[in-house]
Order: sequence, then C-alpha cells, then structure tokens
Amino acid sequence: MEGTDRAAITVTWLKKHRQLYVGATRHPFILGIRDGSVDISSFKRWLGQDYIFVRAFVPFVASVLLKAWKESDDNADVDVILGGVSALNDEVSWFKNEASKWSVALDSVVPQQANLNYCRFLERLMSPEVDYTQAITAFWAIETVYRESFAHCLEEGSRTPQELKETCQRWGNDDFGQYCSSLHNIANRRLEKASDEVVAKAEINLLEILEHEVEFWNMSRGAAV
Repeated sequence: MEGTDRAAITVTWLKKHRQLYVGATRHPFILGIRDGSVDISSFKRWLGQDYIFVRAFVPFVASVLLKAWKESDDNADVDVILGGVSALNDEVSWFKNEASKWSVALDSVVPQQANLNYCRFLERLMSPEVDYTQAITAFWAIETVYRESFAHCLEEGSRTPQELKETCQRWGNDDFGQYCSSLHNIANRRLEKASDEVVAKAEINLLEILEHEVEFWNMSRGAAV
C-alpha cells in the first residue's frame, strides 16, 4: 500500500472514526458555549486546565519542529511549524490575561487526571522513536479539534455569550483554519510516502488524541476523570 491510495488518508480516517471525531468536536461542553447554556464555572475550569496543557504543548511543538528540520523532504515545513511555535508565546500570554479577567489563579490550578494523561501522551510523542510523520499528523489533529470545535461556536445561529466570543475567535478564526489546512497538507504528504507501519501508528495516535480531547472536555464540565 505504501505510496498508493494515500492522498486522502486523513479524510478516510475521520469518516471511519466519525463518531469519535464528532464526540471531540461537538462535545456538550462546546455545544453549551454555542447555545449559551455553558456553566461559567466549567469554562473557568477549562481555562485553568488548558493553560497547564498549553505549557506542555510548547515542548511538543518544539520537538515537531526539530523532527521537521531533521527529516522533512520540504524546507517549507519548518516555516509552517515555526509559525505555530511563535504563536504559542502569544497564546500563553492570552491565557494569563483571560485568567486575570475571570479571576482564575493559575498558580493554584492543580492538573486533573485527564490533563495529566494528555500531557503524558504528548511526552510519548516527543520520543525519538516517534518519527516526523507521526508527530506532524498528531500536531494537525490536536489543532484541528480546537479549530472545528470553536469555529462551530461562531457559525450562523449560534448564541455564544459575548464574553466568550473572544475565546472562540482565538481558535475559530479563518487564519487559524488556514494554518490547520497547512498542517493537514503536510501530514497527508508525509503519510502518502510512509510505510504501512508508520501509517498504522499515526492512525492509533489520532484515535488517542480524540479520546483525550473528549476526556478533557468531560473534565472541564466537572466529570471526575
């Protein structure tokens, strides 16, 4: 199968695992933001926990950048990923500002189990045994879940509270959507040339990411996970 019928493999995956993908991108937490019924305490819980996650996400993205530099067959990949690294500095600052606005004491936030599990998964992806193809595919998947989730809260007919629209705009905007498309193109290009073993591992990683995202949203709503 190597190099054959791979052009839309990620699209095939998302169709194959549609129930889990929808569970991650149309989770009740997100739907609550979209229809205005979200409990603000849940939003504040998400804010504090996601700040912890983003800080763990930074070294993961840096590891993807390093793997791109060593393994990529296209120098443009480094430029795309570097843009993501640069944006993360602004993202960390955004979380700090939002936390201040919502009176969330970030220094006092204790990572919950679902968050710890997701962060440990990121650490595994940083391993030298995980090649660039797997890493960039995981990066695309993680970013895409947020893009698709928060963009849904901005679509026509949504009743997203005004005070939460900035959060939704952060990941739901068109520029971020284009960035996710760039990552998607890189992932597809790499998967087209990858061995069956690497493709199988990348698909397993995708499933784990979707499961972690669902558990993260569950945690944000107050589930004991």
